[in-house]
Amino acid sequence: MPPSFDSARLAELPADLRALFEAQRAMLEAERVRADREHRRAEHELAARLHVESELAASEETVERLQLLIKEYERARFGKRSEKFDPDQLQLVLEDIEIAIAEVQECEEDRARRSGRPAARQRTGRAARAFPAHLPRVERVIEPSSLACPCGCGQMVRIGEDRSSRLDVTPAQYRVIETVRPRYACPKGCTGVAQAPAPAHLIEGGVPTEALLAQVAVAKFSEHMPLYRQSQVFSRHGIILDRAVLADWMGTVAFHLAPLVERMSALMKLSGRLFMDETRAPVLDPGRGRTKTGYLWAVLRDDRGHGGADPPIVVYHYAPGRGGEHAERILEGFDGVLQVDGYGGYHRLARPERKGGAPLQLAWCWSHGRREVIAATPKAGSPVAEAILARIAALYAIEAKIRGKEASIRQSARAERSRPLVVEFEGFLRAQAARLSGRSEMGKAVAYLLNHWDGLTLFLQDGRVEMDTNLVENQIRPLTLTRKNALFAGHYEAGRSWSRLASLIATCKLNDVEPYAWMKATLEAIANGHPQSRIDELMPWASKCSTPAPTA
Repeated sequence: MPPSFDSARLAELPADLRALFEAQRAMLEAERVRADREHRRAEHELAARLHVESELAASEETVERLQLLIKEYERARFGKRSEKFDPDQLQLVLEDIEIAIAEVQECEEDRARRSGRPAARQRTGRAARAFPAHLPRVERVIEPSSLACPCGCGQMVRIGEDRSSRLDVTPAQYRVIETVRPRYACPKGCTGVAQAPAPAHLIEGGVPTEALLAQVAVAKFSEHMPLYRQSQVFSRHGIILDRAVLADWMGTVAFHLAPLVERMSALMKLSGRLFMDETRAPVLDPGRGRTKTGYLWAVLRDDRGHGGADPPIVVYHYAPGRGGEHAERILEGFDGVLQVDGYGGYHRLARPERKGGAPLQLAWCWSHGRREVIAATPKAGSPVAEAILARIAALYAIEAKIRGKEASIRQSARAERSRPLVVEFEGFLRAQAARLSGRSEMGKAVAYLLNHWDGLTLFLQDGRVEMDTNLVENQIRPLTLTRKNALFAGHYEAGRSWSRLASLIATCKLNDVEPYAWMKATLEAIANGHPQSRIDELMPWASKCSTPAPTA
């Protein structure tokens, strides 16, 4: 604050002193203004430096978080433990990490927008893409607030447009179908009454249409939503449908679709090669108040790997146990090659005393052998394990190049390229077996491969045979997810119903058929009296309800 002065005394001074005083005061005021300006500039520079340092620290933190998340993603997907993960469980791990990565990226982009600088990268996931042609389009035109030309010449003319597309959804809407059948009669009372016959329904006198039955079935056996959760969804829409009612509907659906599953099972047994696998299906044991372990057995025909023309089929069978006698009963009437994992219960199928057919040729699974080696590998690594895994990878590399070729072409390629590798591989394994202790984990893994060697190398003799059972394992995995969500099948018969409906939905997916559309059309055909003699027309692969191909 400038010092105060007495203006009256200033007037008494001589003119030259007053001029000198005014000049001094002006100089002091200019200095004060300059000092204030410098102070404000210093404060601004300090604030700017602090902001830059804050942004830099935030960016460094973002980079560190992304690097950590990427390492976790790579470890989950490509690390040694990824082989031990259940594939569905692995997907859950990966998607959670991907969500975290996307959140960090969005945070960084938001910071860039607020600071006025361009984003570091453009996300490929947000790029424009073509949506399937069958989806309905709703066009929304946004016009400018005014079309008056600023120059005053009149209205502007349209010279082009910009278009953008976003994917939208209309939530499920339930409706009531009111069927009205008018009655007509002669106005003079001379004849009887005319009325159209009542339409056929799968559940006569029941509430659901065939479309609703199909929806409930697909939700349970394809989307893994138990009936009690579906009941809760109906309740949120004001529709009271008890879980027991939905279960009654599904029992009726399973009964009417059972002949289709039996026909699929008969057709697949005509093939010369099948896959088989099994998984637990706990069943309630009412007398003990807890569950007992049942099993769902999957039998798969999939000849696409060797260019086969027969459509793929998967049929699930419920059995109270895992013993080989159940596999023997399920495969009654089938002769040929059976591709299985290393479970000992399958051995009885290759014995001369096998019931229901000639002894089967068992093709063992290389993927399971590889898992044995990985499980036996210590954390520090193992040269033996690395050598074994490298040799298996070389065989798989050859398979990748001949997948989808005719069986004869595959067999020739294997004889020329794979057989020499297998011969050398066997010599290496036998040398390691002689060197390693039979009680060591790696010794047991090597012994596993040698004990199954004949079945592991069967693919060299038959171009139809795959190296592993991954195809049937892929059909088992959806059942495990349904099992986790449902906890258990409520009864032995429930397990059989479960297996029937799951077989049909899985076969639809194998043939690129949309399960809901197929089931709706099939239930309507059955309700309208489709003849048993033309049952093949109802098979999933005969349906026109194909799944739309994804667009890039």
